[in-house]
Amino acid sequence: MFKDTQFYHEHIRKAIVAFGMIFNNIRIERRNSSDEIAQVMRVPLAYSTKQKFISRIAQIPDAESRGEVAIVLPRMGFEIEQLTYDPSRKVSPIQRNKAVGTGDDVNTVRTSYVATPYNMSLALYVFAKNQEDGLRIIEQILPFFNPDFNITVNELPALGIKRDIKITMDSIDYDDTYEGDLADRQSIIWTLNFTMRLNFYGPVTNVNVIKESIAKLYEKEDFLNVRVKSTSTIGKDDVIDKTLTPADEFEYITTILESFGDEIE
Repeated sequence: MFKDTQFYHEHIRKAIVAFGMIFNNIRIERRNSSDEIAQVMRVPLAYSTKQKFISRIAQIPDAESRGEVAIVLPRMGFEIEQLTYDPSRKVSPIQRNKAVGTGDDVNTVRTSYVATPYNMSLALYVFAKNQEDGLRIIEQILPFFNPDFNITVNELPALGIKRDIKITMDSIDYDDTYEGDLADRQSIIWTLNFTMRLNFYGPVTNVNVIKESIAKLYEKEDFLNVRVKSTSTIGKDDVIDKTLTPADEFEYITTILESFGDEIE
């Protein structure tokens, strides 16, 4: 099945980058007692696990007491949760995607079997130290997911395949970790769960142009003699001799030579 073919189309990496770009430019305003804008800050975003953020937030009092730089809230993080096969998007596995080669491969056709559909589950975490900051972030996200949001990804550059990938918001969870201890710092966590519909392609192979085809049809008169009924040659002399590319327009001439006397052993 795997033979000696090595390939890597960076499907998961591209999906992570595309997902992160959606939330990479969220800003919030801080207002003073006169309701004037006192501060505008961009919310940091990182690919990291939820537990790692919670651990760093729990260390804030110790870091501040030692004069160290503590983690700044609000901030966001996201991570992959799982990949599952999506049978609802399955198509015939023998179908192929094709594209004319370029450069040194101009005389070939690049092909790849149709993609295998998978759904990737992701979780986006919003960490805030107060309700106002958390709500300002959440309300900048929710209007764009109804419940889907589409982004265009260059799935397979070798074949020029670009596709709109659907991202669906599945659920939203809320958690307030503050339990009343004065030594603890309040941390509000919003968890937004998404499903991203991905396609995974196999290796891309080069196929040469078929310039000539010879087909023999047989008939069986009895169990001992098998005779050639006809021989068909499909091709064209000037097409066979010249340099032909998949992008050229040409036609075939079919020649049929009947021969009922030749026996095939």
